[in-house]
Amino acid sequence: MKSFRYSRWDGTRKEFSLDTKSALDALSELMMEGLSAQEALEWMQRMGFELAGLNMRVMGLDELMHELRETLRGLYNQYSLDEALPEMEARFEEILNREQQTLQDRHGFESAAMNGFMDRRHDEATKRSDRIERFRDYGFEDEQAARDFAELLAELDALKQLEDFMEERGERFRGTESADYDEAQELREQIQALEKMMQQLESGDLEGISGEELAELLGDNAAESFIMIRGLESQMRDAGLMRGEGDDLELTPRAIRQMGASALADVYGMLKRDHAGEHDSKDRGIALPRPDETRPWEYGDSLDIDIVKTVMNGVKRRAKEGGATAQSRVSLSVDDFEVRETDCITQTTTILLLDLSWSMSWAGRFPAAKRVAMALDHLIRTRYPRDHFAVVGFSTTAREIPIGELPEVCWDMGDPFTNLQQGLMVAEDLIRKKPCSSPQILVITDGQPTAYLDEGELRVEWPNGMGGVSPHAVAETLNQVRRVTRRGITINTFMLDDAPELVGFVERMTQINHGRAFYTAPSQLGSFMMVDYVSQRRRQR
Repeated sequence: MKSFRYSRWDGTRKEFSLDTKSALDALSELMMEGLSAQEALEWMQRMGFELAGLNMRVMGLDELMHELRETLRGLYNQYSLDEALPEMEARFEEILNREQQTLQDRHGFESAAMNGFMDRRHDEATKRSDRIERFRDYGFEDEQAARDFAELLAELDALKQLEDFMEERGERFRGTESADYDEAQELREQIQALEKMMQQLESGDLEGISGEELAELLGDNAAESFIMIRGLESQMRDAGLMRGEGDDLELTPRAIRQMGASALADVYGMLKRDHAGEHDSKDRGIALPRPDETRPWEYGDSLDIDIVKTVMNGVKRRAKEGGATAQSRVSLSVDDFEVRETDCITQTTTILLLDLSWSMSWAGRFPAAKRVAMALDHLIRTRYPRDHFAVVGFSTTAREIPIGELPEVCWDMGDPFTNLQQGLMVAEDLIRKKPCSSPQILVITDGQPTAYLDEGELRVEWPNGMGGVSPHAVAETLNQVRRVTRRGITINTFMLDDAPELVGFVERMTQINHGRAFYTAPSQLGSFMMVDYVSQRRRQR
């Protein structure tokens, strides 16, 4: 069972410290689905998000609005206001009775003072506030009645507000719990505060909402969530994760790196511990010296000798033998030779072909593929910085996707065609610009080719019936596979669907190219891709 931890609202704090790393993780999850940074931020503000680092859920504005409505509905269903105004009426009548008795004792029942008082008392005003207003300028002879009326008069404005409130909403109160006058006034203030806050949320006036007042209405978690939501964008900026305004809002390079690192961590979390690691090569490739590390020379080593350490070894050996003097020449033996350590590296150019056709939006395929793309980019930039990596997106047409734009890339809405042929063309051109001994293309797709270029002209071709193929698109794509193969480029394909027509096409492609093909569910794509990439790098010479 998931547990949540909430910090206590003390009614005085104005800002909360947002866990920006967890907020970026939540933003990343939405962007993996194809939302832009601005859209993802707005979604988080409306719908809320999890702060994994704090085991806390931040309530969104929609949820806060729902809570306000439910609180309002609960008050209407709990209370009755039938006894609220009669209490005030009883207080007023007691004051008038006291004054009438005093007038009768002093002036008699038929006096002018009594007649004037009774005219005011028997006024036909229906509202209690109007009847009280009639005595505002009356001079009470009874001192206690005068004091009590002064207190009553001080509440006249509040009484008028309650009367108007009950006139408007009195029928909505259908509860069984009777509220007295003071409780009714508190209910009025609470309901009016709830309604005002709802209007502010609907209009987007977030700065006008008091966190302290929200805490009183909905509780501490709602107040803290609101403060975090209100400051979400500004705190993401302050943390160096977002920049720009409005439609130009975007992630910073720092945020993109963190998203890549998180994606890589997610992917490697699926792997066994011994699958991850640095490149492994039994043969020597390009050897780069590590001047800070040396070792004794062994038979077969290149003579990359560290002169200073070698001479010092000779001096130390002579000193131990007792033959070293200030004028002695240093004679070296084979055991004195010290050579520099070297790193043997391999280098490759990898192009990831990412299917952007509309069908990739189904069954979690696109978020899984996008997460792998970002993980590969981070893996290569941090662990294999000499490698070259690029991403090519393809649907009806193909294009290179700059790595900086990868977090916001989305499937091509409403575009159902798959132009793998042009994707391979773009990948081949990129490899030509970054030549290496072991280039490779990784393809992530969920469908067979249905589009191709014919002498530069775009052609699209629906499959021939259910379970059929697009013969011209398949033929032209396989021709491009042959051209790529002649250039020594390996193609490894990851299928996110096991439809027979896709499997049949990929089998023909691998027969031509001698690459490998995998069928995997979206949830397992990262494991297959990471294992394959690292193992392929280990085999390169």
